[in-house]
Amino acid sequence: MTLSALFRVRRRHAAGEGFDRRLIPPMILGSILNPINSSMLAVALIPIGRDFGASPSATAWLITGLYLATAVGQPVIGRLVDSFGPRLLYLTGTALVGVAGLIGVLAPELWVLIISRVLLGLGTSAAYPASMFLLRSESERTGLRSPSGVLAALSISNQVVSVLGPPLGGLLVGAGGWHLIFAVNVPLSAACLVLGALFLPRASALGADLSAARSERIDIAGMALFAGTLTAFMLFLMDPEVARWPLLAVFAAVGAAFAVRELRTASPFLDLRVLAGNLPLLATYVRQFLAFVTSYAFMFGFTQWLEEGRALSPSAAGLVLLPMSAAAILVTAVTGRRAEVRGKLLAGSLVQVAGTALILLIGPGTPIWALVVIATIIGVPQGLNGLANQNALYAQADPARMGSSAGLLRTFMYLGALAASAANAAFYRHGATTAGLHDLAWLLVGVSALFLVVTLADRSLLRVGRLDEAPSR
Repeated sequence: MTLSALFRVRRRHAAGEGFDRRLIPPMILGSILNPINSSMLAVALIPIGRDFGASPSATAWLITGLYLATAVGQPVIGRLVDSFGPRLLYLTGTALVGVAGLIGVLAPELWVLIISRVLLGLGTSAAYPASMFLLRSESERTGLRSPSGVLAALSISNQVVSVLGPPLGGLLVGAGGWHLIFAVNVPLSAACLVLGALFLPRASALGADLSAARSERIDIAGMALFAGTLTAFMLFLMDPEVARWPLLAVFAAVGAAFAVRELRTASPFLDLRVLAGNLPLLATYVRQFLAFVTSYAFMFGFTQWLEEGRALSPSAAGLVLLPMSAAAILVTAVTGRRAEVRGKLLAGSLVQVAGTALILLIGPGTPIWALVVIATIIGVPQGLNGLANQNALYAQADPARMGSSAGLLRTFMYLGALAASAANAAFYRHGATTAGLHDLAWLLVGVSALFLVVTLADRSLLRVGRLDEAPSR
């Protein structure tokens, strides 16, 4: 930090300047739109299939459509946030959520409902990149260090909504049918629009932050090739059968075209040279992928085994998993205000290895209390790793590309979720048996160990959160 910048920071501290707290409500409300729509649908798939006469394989596209749209949309919309500011994209995205909700309520056919979910995925992709952009902008405006408390609040709100989503969805379905889980997006959208219009800064107020990004041309061709590459790969991950291997060829061909385009254009959507030179950020993306492979594979794989292998009812299985979510929320709340990340990641990875190894000891006769203990242990790294990766990205990403970098972090999260889904399908080919659960556990032990290795190898994590002031770039 230069001497003049240091004087500016001291003047701001003396003047009592801090982060604009009015930004927090629209940031949190916008960020929960995606998890609430992801989790509420879990209890509505059966009623939707019954009403439309659709098979489970058909209604599964309601989940897949949102995942695909979100994974592609987050970095793309994030790049637009970098160029045009958070306000425009936030308001446009949350308005689209309301429109998608209305389409879902009035959908006459299943395919229309799937379109509604795709639009929901795109609309909910704006808030998180916008929030990360705003946090970086506020940090540079005030000269204060990483707002770890606000980052923790974002993480906790998403975890809480993920836990409350299924019971809320059950109440809505019981009160007025599955249509209500789409209708609830209308008042949520309206609230986001009001808060966003009142408190989010206009682009003119962020002139210095946007000037560099606006001077670059928007790489529409690069965005399209990125979307094609990621879509082909995710479609393969959803059902990695031999018949779908041509999708890998499409992935390779379109991916190669994307790489050539990005390396040759003056203003790339993803600057691959810069990204390749930022090894700490790449390591964070890898950790995000590995963390969510473990998280989603355990959550869905363990739940299926509880119902089939342990013969518990769905409600009883949900109660067994409830302490896992409670542990994740508690750990995030306790550790969230500390900006340092290496200790969190090391602790999270070690507990994750131990927790996944304990799954190998589970059998049909395992007492319920032991299952609850294992689920609680698995919840600890979920609270540590997700928040630490988010804090690491905040410190490692280029401020001029904070929106797209944050969006790409969510993309790796959904890639991990799809890889976990593929693993569950492979190991439970003949049902959610104890043998299948143990095979899945061996995979998760390996993934958790790799997470630990990546964390230990990344010495740059020692610097994250150790500086009192915002980094000067």
